[in-house]
Amino acid sequence: MTVIAFLGAGSVVFTRELLADILSFDELRDVTLALHDIDPERLETAELIARRTADQLGASPTITASLERRAVLGDADFVINSIQVGMYEATVRDFEIPAKYGLRQTIGDTLGVGGIFRALRTFPVLDGIAADMLELCPDAWLLNYTNPMAMNVAYLSAIAPALRTAGLCHSVFWTVHDLADLLGVPLDEVDYTGAGVNHQAWLLRFEHRGEPLYPRLDALLAGNPQLRRRVRMDMYQRLGYFPTETSEHSSEYVPWYLHSDEEIERLRIPVGDYLRISADNVADYHATRRALLAGEPLDLTREATEYAPQVIHSMVTGEQRRIHANVPNHGLISNLPEGYAVEVPCVVDRLGVRPERVGALPPQCAALNRSFVNVGQLTVQAALDGDPRLVRQAAMVDPNTAATLTMDQIWALCDELTAAHGDLMPPALR
Repeated sequence: MTVIAFLGAGSVVFTRELLADILSFDELRDVTLALHDIDPERLETAELIARRTADQLGASPTITASLERRAVLGDADFVINSIQVGMYEATVRDFEIPAKYGLRQTIGDTLGVGGIFRALRTFPVLDGIAADMLELCPDAWLLNYTNPMAMNVAYLSAIAPALRTAGLCHSVFWTVHDLADLLGVPLDEVDYTGAGVNHQAWLLRFEHRGEPLYPRLDALLAGNPQLRRRVRMDMYQRLGYFPTETSEHSSEYVPWYLHSDEEIERLRIPVGDYLRISADNVADYHATRRALLAGEPLDLTREATEYAPQVIHSMVTGEQRRIHANVPNHGLISNLPEGYAVEVPCVVDRLGVRPERVGALPPQCAALNRSFVNVGQLTVQAALDGDPRLVRQAAMVDPNTAATLTMDQIWALCDELTAAHGDLMPPALR
């Protein structure tokens, strides 16, 4: 019997999608779903979703739920991690406090001060998850969805190198999906390879039946001034390779856009957008809970795109798939730092997640990735060493922060965020 543990199951919208995808596979319709969350109401809601989903799909999984993490890990074959430490309130602090200093963010979950402090809140919980898994289910795969992805995977690799970990994100898939739609070519006829770091990987190969698609994208951009008013399109035209995350995300990983009112207007950048997204997610949670308690059916009609169900299905059945995943860089990308997390193509089957060697990225792409990696490496090292100065130094080398604030402002901002997050931070860094 395959046992799938969900950590942070109270992220109900995400959990609903994963459960629907998992239980849609014939070979996974009788798995054990072990749900964990630290919030009793959200855990109850997640269990209701699991049971309603199973009923609607005619599946017969065994469903358990516990407020204790160790209770769901004992027999786990797969552990899906989607925790958010501090929840919406911590996200609000990550935006409102930097905004007082004039620092603009859009999503704030990957890089910049938002990404740094989200990572530092998450690392202590990852310590516990890794220790519990190595004790209770050492052969299980940890499938991480929690951001900041690259920092979290790099941290897990440092503290628990024996743990089987893969970071899963659908940004490469959706980038190709949307570009194929834009260019009017069938997605299933597109061949592509992406590589780099999570949320800043690059489409190195992008073809339709052997024909390169970049020239068609160039022609489309040349004739469409409004389409050029997007950060990703601007970066692509200047760098020559398309970045695999949204314009909202991409704008805050570089020093060129968010400090400028003119660029924000030109490229239509939605400053602070994640606060709206987070508020919408909270509203969606409450709406889903009300619908469940009223006995209404769930809407399960969606395109199955999440990687975790596909990874689990491939490992259980042996059906081979090729996905893009986040793993430590052990010779995979030669011009990015060894050991830090990179996003590369991976083959998945009964043998697990096996990354493919990419070699060297185009030099301009690697240069931009290295400025991204610098922030993450310093943040991870700050937690490993318990050194508060490294937290400030991570913010100092962050491209968007450095382009906007003075050194004294960066230092003061980190002091204020540290105090605001309080006990969520690692003790040595408070």
